[in-house]
Amino acid sequence: MISSKKQFVATASIFLLAMLMSTAAFAQATRTWVSGVGDDANPCSRTAPCKTFAGAISKTAPGGIINALDPGGFGAVTITKSITIDGGGVANGGILGSGTTGINVNAGATDVVTITNLTLDGANTGINGIKFNTGGTLNVINVVIEGFNASGDTNNGRGIYFAPSAASKLNISHLNVHNCVGGILISGGAAGSATVEIADATLSGNINGLRANDRSIVSMHNSVVSHNTSNGIVVSGTTAYSQFNLDRSDLISNGLTTPTAAGLSVEGPQAIAWASGNMITDNPTGFRSQSGGNLVSLGSNTVVGNDVDGSPNSTVTGR
Repeated sequence: MISSKKQFVATASIFLLAMLMSTAAFAQATRTWVSGVGDDANPCSRTAPCKTFAGAISKTAPGGIINALDPGGFGAVTITKSITIDGGGVANGGILGSGTTGINVNAGATDVVTITNLTLDGANTGINGIKFNTGGTLNVINVVIEGFNASGDTNNGRGIYFAPSAASKLNISHLNVHNCVGGILISGGAAGSATVEIADATLSGNINGLRANDRSIVSMHNSVVSHNTSNGIVVSGTTAYSQFNLDRSDLISNGLTTPTAAGLSVEGPQAIAWASGNMITDNPTGFRSQSGGNLVSLGSNTVVGNDVDGSPNSTVTGR
């Protein structure tokens, strides 16, 4: 007959083993999957995928990747750690952000968040496509954003609203934003600047194309800002320094319903824009600087065919 002491040890061992097995079963994975026919009760493995990004993110380890297996709408999500969300191509992964923000980023100061191969649709009532509040770096690669038109707040309705509370970085490559109040809004926080690199972006068919406010340092290359009903690009520096570098880009047919709009407008005593190799045409005003803004041309821009072409404050010959 087994003694009570041996019975206790055996029972404790079984309990400990069960606990270890349970912990392993719920351990976060470095790669998880979502599917249009998944279930958030699943472990988010490839063979048992989750239904939503929100369901998968809690089961994905920091620095891990969430992949979409097939076409589907995978729901709005808040990101609080380093992670990659890969929609598998714009025909696959999607977020329907009707009446809400598609992706909120509230990550740690050194965290890196990557959003790639994804379509975000606000169904004309969405608040913002991607809203960045805190984090180290946000990468947005091969993303389509449309239909974010919420009103009630001057910062609503943006494809990307990058408003870090401390110094943070945004990298954009192959982005298309249309049918929004604004394509991109950048505002650095009081504790540091917003540093932004944009390449191969198209901001077209919105009300405003892009706005960079105080504490923004932005470089934009090989991009198109066109057919927005108001301004193409506004660089504003009223109380803090703001710098914009625009290179080899097209600002075409903006101000469709706003006669006071400009292709590139630099506003405020602490705002400066450097322009090189750009085509700026068919806007109410091409180049505009006001309220002390400083627009500097490197002498290789084509500014023609606007109602008023405008001129830079100065021209610097490259060396």
